[in-house]
Amino acid sequence: MKHALKYAGIAGLGAAAIFAAMPAWAQAAAAAASPIPAATIDKGDTAWMLTSSLLVLMMSVPGLALFYGGLVRTKNMLSVLTQTLMIVCMVAVIWVTYGYSEAFTTGSGVTAKFFGGFSKAFLMGVDANSKAATFSNGVYIPEYVYICFQMTFACITPALYIGSVAERVKFSPLMLFTALWVTFVYFPIAHMVWCWDGPDAIATAALAGKSALDAANADAGMLFQWGALDFAGGTVVHINAGITGLVMCLLLGKRIGFPKEPMPPHSLTMTMIGASLLWVGWFGFNAGSNLESNGVTGVAFINTFVATAAAGMSWLLVEQIVRGKPSLLGAASGVVAGLVAVTPASGYAGPMGSVVLGLMVSPICFFFVSKVKSMFGYDDSLDVFGVHCIGGITGAIMTGVLDAPYLGGQGIADYSTKPGTMIAGTYDMVGQVITQIWAVGVTLAWSGIGAAVLFILIDKTWGMRISAEKEVEGLDITEHGERAYHY
Repeated sequence: MKHALKYAGIAGLGAAAIFAAMPAWAQAAAAAASPIPAATIDKGDTAWMLTSSLLVLMMSVPGLALFYGGLVRTKNMLSVLTQTLMIVCMVAVIWVTYGYSEAFTTGSGVTAKFFGGFSKAFLMGVDANSKAATFSNGVYIPEYVYICFQMTFACITPALYIGSVAERVKFSPLMLFTALWVTFVYFPIAHMVWCWDGPDAIATAALAGKSALDAANADAGMLFQWGALDFAGGTVVHINAGITGLVMCLLLGKRIGFPKEPMPPHSLTMTMIGASLLWVGWFGFNAGSNLESNGVTGVAFINTFVATAAAGMSWLLVEQIVRGKPSLLGAASGVVAGLVAVTPASGYAGPMGSVVLGLMVSPICFFFVSKVKSMFGYDDSLDVFGVHCIGGITGAIMTGVLDAPYLGGQGIADYSTKPGTMIAGTYDMVGQVITQIWAVGVTLAWSGIGAAVLFILIDKTWGMRISAEKEVEGLDITEHGERAYHY
C-alpha cells in the first residue's frame, strides 16, 4: 500500500517493546484480549475514495487535455486531445489486465523488490467482497475502489510526457511506447515506492513481538524499504514522467523552426481552464492518497491549497522582475509547479512549510524552462521536464525537510543515513533527505534508461517522428483527418 508507516508504525514499535517484555503466559493473554480488529468496510472512507478517483480522472480528461491543448498551435490541438484521451483509455485496460497485479501484489525471488506478481492478473480473485486496507487496523475500503483510484494515477502519468514531444510525434508508435512504458517503467516504480504489507501486518507483528519496520518491509518494494517518503507521487508520477519527457524530446529532435520561429499557444483561455481543473482535481490526487477521510486527509488538503497558491504568486513575481510583465501563462505554470512540488510532501509537511515550498519551487522551475532550456537548446514543447521533473525533484527532496516535527511536519518516519534503518525517538532530517535523494536517483535512472531503450527500439523499427511535410501541415489533419476549426 501507499506511503511509509504513518500512524501504525510508531504504535507498532511501542506495542512490540511492551509485548516482548511480558512473560509467555501474559503474551498469550494479551494476544487473546487484543486481536486485530475484524475487517470492515468503512462507508465514509469508501465515499471519499470514490470522489477522489473521479477528481483524479478529471485531471486527465478534461484538465490535462485542455491545459496541453491550449498550449500548442491550432493545427495540432486535436492531436494532443486525442493522445491524452486514448492514453487514458488504453492504460485503464492494461491496468485491470495486469498492471494492478504487477504494481500492488507480492513478487517472488530477487525481483520482488522491483515487480509484483501476477496473482491478480485480469483481477482474478477480486470481487465485490474483496477489501483493501487503509492506514487504520481493521478498516478497509472495497478493493475495486482502491483499484480505480490507483488506475487514475497510472492513466495520467504517461499522459504528462506527451507535452515534451507535442506537434511532431506519430500517434500509433506513441501508443505502443506508452503501453511498454507503463509495463516496464511506471508499474515497477509504483511497486518500489508504494507497495507494502499494510497496518494489519504491523499490528500482527507487534502482537508477535516483532518490529513494525520489519513487518512493513517483509514484502515491500525497494524504495519503501529504504524509507523513501512519497505521499502522492513526486517520484512515481512527476519525476517519472518528467525525465521520460526529456529523453523523448532529445531523441525525437526539435520541431521544424525551433527556436527561431515563434510558436505561441493558440488559446491561453483553454490553458487557464485546464489549469483550474488540474488544481481542483489535485485535491483528490493528494488528499485521496491518504485512503481515509480523517485528520491527515485535511493536512494533505490544506497543503495542496496553500502550496499551489504560493507557487502561482511566486512565478508571477519572478516574471515581473525578469520580464517586466506578469502573464497568465506564467500564473498557470506556477500553479502547476506548486501542485507538482507539494505532491510528495502533501501528507507530511505542515501548512507553513508548504507555503515555503510553493514560494521556492517556482523560481527553480522558471530558471529551468527559461534559462537551462535555452542554454542546452532542447525542444521540450510544453516544459514537462522543467515543471514536472524539476518540480518533482524539489518536492521529493524537501519532503525530508518539511516532514520534521520542529518545522510543523508530521514526523512520520525516522531513518538514518543508511537506507532502511530506523532511529527511534528523533527525526533525522539529514538521514531522511539523503534517503529522498536516493529515491530520486533511482527513479531518474530507472525511468530515463527505460524510456531511452523503449524509444530507440520503436523508433528504429517503426519510426516515432512524422515527416517534415506532415509536421508543417499539422498533426490534426495528417494524423487524424480532422480540424479543430473550419473557416
